Amino acid sequence: MTAPNGLVWLETPAFPEAARTALADTQLRRNLRHATATIRDKRLAVTTELDDWEQLRQAGADLKRRTLRHLDRYLEELEASVTKAGGIVHWAADAAEANRIVTALVQATGEREVVKVKSMATQEIGLNEALAEAGITAYETDLAELIVQLGQDRPSHILVPAIHRNRAEIREIFEREMGHWGRPAPEGLTDDPRALAEAARLHLREKFLRAKVAVSGANFAIADTGTVGVVESEGNGRMCLTLPETLITVMGIEKVLPQWSDLEVFLQLLPRASTGERMNPYTSTWTGTTPGDGPSAFHLILLDNGRTATLADTVGRQALACIRCSACLNVCPVYERTGGHAYGSVYPGPIGAVLTPQLVGVEHAASLPFASTLCGACYDACPVKINIPEVLAHLRAEVVEAERRSHTLPTPEALAMKAAAGVLATPRRLAAAQRAARLGSALVARRGRIGHLPGPLHGWTDARDTPQPPAETFRTWWRKNREQS
Repeated sequence: MTAPNGLVWLETPAFPEAARTALADTQLRRNLRHATATIRDKRLAVTTELDDWEQLRQAGADLKRRTLRHLDRYLEELEASVTKAGGIVHWAADAAEANRIVTALVQATGEREVVKVKSMATQEIGLNEALAEAGITAYETDLAELIVQLGQDRPSHILVPAIHRNRAEIREIFEREMGHWGRPAPEGLTDDPRALAEAARLHLREKFLRAKVAVSGANFAIADTGTVGVVESEGNGRMCLTLPETLITVMGIEKVLPQWSDLEVFLQLLPRASTGERMNPYTSTWTGTTPGDGPSAFHLILLDNGRTATLADTVGRQALACIRCSACLNVCPVYERTGGHAYGSVYPGPIGAVLTPQLVGVEHAASLPFASTLCGACYDACPVKINIPEVLAHLRAEVVEAERRSHTLPTPEALAMKAAAGVLATPRRLAAAQRAARLGSALVARRGRIGHLPGPLHGWTDARDTPQPPAETFRTWWRKNREQS
């Protein structure tokens, strides 16, 4: 389904139900545990090499927040710089407008196919589907995105979209599907990573050499020069950005940076936080068009799609500082056990739990702010210091308030909170409640543990045992010891 602003919002169950299904898939959990642990270890090794890692994080956070405060100015400067360099800038308020612009640009070339380098923004707006409706085929060229496309699957990770697949599954997908999209998989294909990568290269090479139009995302765009940049690990991006005659870049408005020198910070932060590398194997930058070198036509589409509304939230706006490194996913205990599909969004994990509800509206993603233990690992890992736990708590309050407004009668949660407020209002009521809790727990406890609570409280004990309350409360102990002293 599609949210009011056009963001692709997958019609999946609420997170608790979707997570329960994912937890039952033991192969998925093994794949996720192996992949995230590997990336975590690599990231830790390369970040601890730098004595100034924390200073770099602070510099990145400061740059992002300062840019967001003056976003309108930098976007206008970017438009002027790109135009001066020979590019054409388009503004898209939402997904529908962005899709119309891209479709019209491709149709104007007379082509019926495009190659793509990985872009979260185009996934966000459902560009592939929009192009398909217009009779235009989009070929994903990132290896992981290719796996997802061939398998008619959905991405489950920001950086490694096919993280939920293992090598044997990938080999099966290649053998079954490659022939339907172009060059088939080689005979006798094994699940050796080199063999799989070579099969992908052979399959994609004919598309690179044939394509006249490419669609890309952008990691950064520099306001004062009009330069746009993409970082990647395979070289597919370099092929997409240099071989076709027309290049169309779809970029969220939050990706702009003021000056070229700002890249010094982010080109150190991003590879270390994302893939555990000291630098990206391929860093491609381009400024407008250059006669005889690269695409002869360049179009930059600046996408809002809920970002301006998010910017208005003084707490939630920090999510727009995200550089899509996926470090928060790789350290999140919830994501590691459920995977990305349970989030129902192209933005999974902790950053998805705070970004998606703001882009689509909390009423459309009410369960996502609760898809977290609030352990804080994501905050510690974030290279630009987004305080994800703070935003989660903020959005939880918004969800509760939205539910309160939508109900004529109080919800069970509201009644429980009102009862708790009454109990905690006076010391006498609290003491009485503690006595009642001790008596009640004595009836249901076995060997000092409560395995099952009755009525609506059963949700707390369905997945855990609760320690029996002590026979003596702290209040009683304090009164007794204070009198003795």
